[in-house]
Amino acid sequence: MASNLKELYVSTVAPALMKKFGYKSVMQIPKIDKVVINVGAGEAKENAKVIDAIMTDLAAITGQKPVVCRAKKSVANFKLREGMPIGVKVTLRSENMYEFLDRLFNVAFPRVRDFRGINGNSFDGRGNYSTGIKEQLIFPKSNMIKSIRFAVWISTLSLLQRQTKKLRLFLS
Repeated sequence: MASNLKELYVSTVAPALMKKFGYKSVMQIPKIDKVVINVGAGEAKENAKVIDAIMTDLAAITGQKPVVCRAKKSVANFKLREGMPIGVKVTLRSENMYEFLDRLFNVAFPRVRDFRGINGNSFDGRGNYSTGIKEQLIFPKSNMIKSIRFAVWISTLSLLQRQTKKLRLFLS
């Protein structure tokens, strides 16, 4: 079953973008490539169970098993050793990506206190969008007691930033 967001993209957004920019091929239309959710867990060096709790919560939110990120170098000032777990990340593509974005836009963002829309300045020069979420409690499937912060990075396949902004306007 396709996500509502994917159906919206295929039925209305893609044809509108093709008409607006005069593309000759469907492959030229900007589209969302992947979504990466990253959680940094600095307190994991003292308590190893923190990573497990974050992994179960992130798996419930995204619907996909996360990967543990480990330290590449030892840093004495942070009491960090090479190979210690320091974070968790999930890369979502295709159906899982569209379902997560649908939940993010329609369920999670409206639950944020004093939400005034997404920041248009968070786009980089290549059309990718990144945002931080201060607490995972805005997701209904979250069952963690302690609040964690995580970053959501949305990667798009587009050549120009203005094309990505039009994609954002059509999807909103």
